[in-house]
Amino acid sequence: MSNLRLFGILIGVGTLLYTFLKYRGPHWKRSNFVLLSMFSILLTLTCINPNFVNFARDMLSLQEYLYGRILALLILSNVFLFFFTVYIKSNHGITDIQLDKLIRSIAASSVGNIEDDKNRIKPIMILIPAYNEADNLKELLPEMPDQINGVDVGVLVVDDGSVDGTSQVVRNQGFLVASNPVNRGGGAALRLGYDILKKSGCEICVTMDADGQHQPGQMIHLVQPILNNEYDVVIGSRIIGDREKDSLFRLLGVYVFGFLISLLLGKKITDPSSNYRAFKMNAMDSIHLYENQYHTSELIIEAVKKDMSIGEVPITILKRKYGKSKKGKDIIYGLNFTKTIIKTWWRR
Repeated sequence: MSNLRLFGILIGVGTLLYTFLKYRGPHWKRSNFVLLSMFSILLTLTCINPNFVNFARDMLSLQEYLYGRILALLILSNVFLFFFTVYIKSNHGITDIQLDKLIRSIAASSVGNIEDDKNRIKPIMILIPAYNEADNLKELLPEMPDQINGVDVGVLVVDDGSVDGTSQVVRNQGFLVASNPVNRGGGAALRLGYDILKKSGCEICVTMDADGQHQPGQMIHLVQPILNNEYDVVIGSRIIGDREKDSLFRLLGVYVFGFLISLLLGKKITDPSSNYRAFKMNAMDSIHLYENQYHTSELIIEAVKKDMSIGEVPITILKRKYGKSKKGKDIIYGLNFTKTIIKTWWRR
């Protein structure tokens, strides 16, 4: 017997022993135990008698190849590693969700008692995630409407771990602010805002960016169809509206994303990357959001899955006035955005 096979037997037996000792008693995890035990036993049996894997070689029709048995082992091991990776990632996903809820709970307490801020909670609430946007918010916040068609409007800014005094700018303007202890991404900031607004009793939520690209004066076009009970969700679209001249690559990306999401959902969506939108807050009760970044399409896909009515209205997107975009390089952004669309569409 070769040294390599002896080494394999030692690894197999050692892993099996470790699995038993690790997961017995209070640490019992059946799925972990089964997966690691199967791996250990198969490795040990293969090293004791390599003919054990002949069935795999024959099943894959590799009998005629010189190293057919080795090829079969490589294929099987890769299949095992693939499923094991998926399993581990799903476990990490559960942990991430639990951590996200904990951080949101802690951050929500930074707002204080909602009952004490009732005078600043209105039927329509504008929710703005912000990361180092103090200069833009100084000019944007004074433009916020007090009412839309006679309905009172309030503002909640979620400071996503800023270090430029964003929170103080919001407080100086007299608006509500919640603060994430660290920068987590626009999607995570919005989830924190939704948590707070659900408890506040507001009826309509309007989300917009803090960089000055969205015009508060166009907000009525988003909110009016909801006040008229025409839609549950209304998206502001630059494609059916207008935009200041910007990156052609990003504009092309909007068209590509719109085609992809329309194809997957069977509903025409022209601007799935727009964060300027309005929706009924009671719609959030049945929507599950998980994405920290590249998140703008997630709510749309979830809303369509829940059979909510979605409409689009034309808006004009302006250029960012101060600072740099947080979206990163165009290609990386595009790949991650596409991944988010497919992942959200695929999940339950």
